[in-house]
Amino acid sequence: MPDFPLHGPDLDFRVTGVEPAFEGLTPLLLFDLEVTADVPVHAVLLQTQIRFEPNRRRYTSEEKEKLADLFGEPERWGQTLRNRLWTFAPVTTRAFSGTTTVQLPVPCTFDLNLASAKYLYALEEGDVPLVFLFSGTVFYPAADGRLQVGQVSWEKEAEFRLPVRAWQDLMEHHYPGTGWLTLPRDLLDRLYAYKRRHGLATMEQAVERLMDEAAQPVNEEVAP
Repeated sequence: MPDFPLHGPDLDFRVTGVEPAFEGLTPLLLFDLEVTADVPVHAVLLQTQIRFEPNRRRYTSEEKEKLADLFGEPERWGQTLRNRLWTFAPVTTRAFSGTTTVQLPVPCTFDLNLASAKYLYALEEGDVPLVFLFSGTVFYPAADGRLQVGQVSWEKEAEFRLPVRAWQDLMEHHYPGTGWLTLPRDLLDRLYAYKRRHGLATMEQAVERLMDEAAQPVNEEVAP
């Protein structure tokens, strides 16, 4: 019979890989999560907080320009380049003894109103430094076989470097050659009215025409 610690199971976590879920209806990244316990476990109801660690990578000049919306000008990054929350992701393990691996599904979005999408969209290549912070509930048998309930230690975490390409491939699969944005209803109504007024076939044509008009130089000559 194995020795059962009085404080409950001691769990360790390691993120070993990631792959885009191309078959799903919504964009998901599937992280391979390895869970190790020092006693047999019936199940772990795991809650994972995932954070970006942006100060742990270098940025090109193009990336810095895009990231000004999040972190300000690069000369301020010593104060502004701090860890940022990406998302929370729950998962439940099956019964195991020793080590098991589960896939941790993480929903992704192309909504550039959200800081997480802004950050990932700005990156061109390389890796995204991540830290996974774990909490949750562990169900395990006591030495006499009775069901026990414990908590995952708040000190448990794991680091992982997400290839930027994985997120890019996922977005390209779900939104091939396009992106998307949301607009307030009144602004959408105005854009739709502009499209109808100018006899344009699509909203893309309306936005393109507006951008072309905005790019034209202002005629400063005063009409006689």
